[in-house]
Amino acid sequence: MRISELSRRSGVPITTIKHYLREGLLPPGRATAATQAEYDDSHVRRLRLIRALIAVRGLSVNTTRELLGAVSEHESDTHQILGLALGVRPVTGTADEEGPRDAEADALLAEMGWEVSDHAPAKAVITETLETLRSLGVDYDWRSLVPYATLAKHTATLDLDQLADATDPLERAERAVLLTVLLEPALLALRRLAQEDESAKRYGG
Repeated sequence: MRISELSRRSGVPITTIKHYLREGLLPPGRATAATQAEYDDSHVRRLRLIRALIAVRGLSVNTTRELLGAVSEHESDTHQILGLALGVRPVTGTADEEGPRDAEADALLAEMGWEVSDHAPAKAVITETLETLRSLGVDYDWRSLVPYATLAKHTATLDLDQLADATDPLERAERAVLLTVLLEPALLALRRLAQEDESAKRYGG
């Protein structure tokens, strides 16, 4: 397809596509003339992933370029690709430098039998949430999260099931970002709706 068709199918303006080409985010198309090139479906998928990373996850152009390069480098390792796409990337330093602060998160992971990176950002979220709740006088520890973790496991299974038929590594990465980042507000909304329904059944007049 020509760049105009690529723009129409991806929803990305031509000027932005040219910018991504110059920045090395989007691979060049097949040259058909000195100033013309043809593109295919892989360019459409890549553009959608780029837009999801930049516009939705808020990554910079440089970070997006690095992430896409890493995805290409590890294209035969689905687990690594998903980790990169979802933001679970190694950080500089050792576990000793982090100290025992995430001990409760680690205890929860051990209870669930989950295999998770030592540097998973979500661990810090659990730690900070539990600390905040206790600072407000709420008696809450990692054991209180076990039922929620069980529900989260079912959600994760649904998420990964929807990646099963994606054979292209870039498509898997795209779906992982879209299903995780874009679906999260809907999942939170469902929880709110379910809470309202449960409240109505328990306490409604």
